[in-house]
Amino acid sequence: MLCEVLFDNIRLFRDIAQTRSISRGAASNQVSQSAASQHIQELERKLKVSLLDRSTRPLALTPAGRLYADLCRDVLRREEEFNALLDSERGGGEGVVRVASIYSVGLSEMPRLRREFEAGFPTTQLHVDFLRPDKLYEALLEDRADLGLVSYPEATKNLSVLEWRNEVMAVAACPTHPLAGRPLLRPADLRGLDFVSFDEELTIRRELDRYFREQSVEISIAAQFDNIQSVKEAVALGQGVSILPECTFLAEIEQGRLVSIPLQDPVLVRPVGIVHRKRKKFTRAARSFLELLRGKPAGDIS
Repeated sequence: MLCEVLFDNIRLFRDIAQTRSISRGAASNQVSQSAASQHIQELERKLKVSLLDRSTRPLALTPAGRLYADLCRDVLRREEEFNALLDSERGGGEGVVRVASIYSVGLSEMPRLRREFEAGFPTTQLHVDFLRPDKLYEALLEDRADLGLVSYPEATKNLSVLEWRNEVMAVAACPTHPLAGRPLLRPADLRGLDFVSFDEELTIRRELDRYFREQSVEISIAAQFDNIQSVKEAVALGQGVSILPECTFLAEIEQGRLVSIPLQDPVLVRPVGIVHRKRKKFTRAARSFLELLRGKPAGDIS
């Protein structure tokens, strides 16, 4: 019990240091802000140093605070390694696999993945959070998720990317749209049309904008949203066409609400990858889920 409290306190300081916010660090650890502040004050009293520079916004670490934050990360990494090795010694699949996924991938793929995983590992819990890409990366860095499923994945000094798949993109239109009966389309066929796109800060929007620039095609943005589900609804209501990974609107095609028109010359794809923290020590359960995702031996993890 004492050991558990110790690790909880270490995680609390690590998260405060990473988020540079006592309130956000407290929320990540499900404690009140006042309790977190009291813990930091008690820690500073015992160490006889200031760990946080409270005069800045966001908070900054003092030199002593940076040293202690490094210690916290090292301790938690060793704890993670210990639990992974202990799990391997036990030889069981028990535990929890924490997956963070963008909405489009999670909604289209997770039901199938969950069924297959739970059939093979009935004693293991699969916990899935649907997050925007920026929040997904935060969850991985703050060790609130073991694996992330994200489009246009980005490797960093702290995160590794495993290639997963490329999703072919197609033009989505409502069945009554003039393009709906076409067997295929080229970029020039979209010139001047009303187009339902994504918010400008999203990578998929930047990729679509780059695609149109390279093809010298100007479109008219009729609406823009931060998720594929809203884009699909707008297209189904006749607000315009869009370009989406075809696998994300198969249900709407089956329902007769949308049609898919192949896009050629050139074909456009959306890369989807598996992201995890570098030097992450996976539990047996997490390795098993990764094996399911990639269809490769669990030891093949870079």
